[in-house]
Amino acid sequence: MKHGSFKFICLIIWACIMVSPGFSADDIATNLESRILESFNGDSEYTWKAESSKFITKTDDVTYPVLNYVDAWPVAVFGYNRPDDSPPLKSLGIHGRFDRVGYNWIDIYPVLADGDDEEPYEIAIPGKVRNFDMWIWGANLRYYIEIYVRDYRGVVHALKLGDISYNGWRNLQVSLPSHIVQTKRTLPSYAGLRFVKFRIWTQPVERVDDFYIYFKQFKVLTDMFAPLFDGNDLADPDHVQKLWANNQGVSER
Repeated sequence: MKHGSFKFICLIIWACIMVSPGFSADDIATNLESRILESFNGDSEYTWKAESSKFITKTDDVTYPVLNYVDAWPVAVFGYNRPDDSPPLKSLGIHGRFDRVGYNWIDIYPVLADGDDEEPYEIAIPGKVRNFDMWIWGANLRYYIEIYVRDYRGVVHALKLGDISYNGWRNLQVSLPSHIVQTKRTLPSYAGLRFVKFRIWTQPVERVDDFYIYFKQFKVLTDMFAPLFDGNDLADPDHVQKLWANNQGVSER
């Protein structure tokens, strides 16, 4: 086959792909942004609570796990020396203790700081998530951490953020699987995820009598691209509510 004929055939194939019903420029357009969902500085709109499995240690003075904001952070991110006028840095510390080894767990979940109750609050995640990451301090214990997210249908998905069997601070990341739905076929097509909780798992091969874990800077890499089309504002639920709130209705004849 001559070289010119080959180029002509490739051009025809490319044109067919471009005009096919399944292809859209919106499918490949992206606007990736990194967003901090929680800094764990103790100054956000959330406070953090903990629940645990049944073998958690309880004494006359303390019921574990204990949560506290501590003056600690990963030097790889924030450095050793902080300017005097810089905001204070803290991390969320978890002090845990169980009476038995096994598959014990601790859930860490957000609550609105100015709320009237202690009900768990699910954090809305902007855009279409690509991956999550967080800095976690580990003591080389054979534990692992999961992130739980809820999709628009109400289904909760567990994502393994990673093992924490290492020494010191490390950034752990997990990509969002493609089977977790973040869009709908009908308008409005955006169907964002909500963060539910973290879960720390211990394993039967590891001691659980006394341990510390620290969290810092929970982030998400997310696609903030929003396709534009004629009438795209009518796919915005907030805009639609305003339109219909101002509507006087149609008089009957």
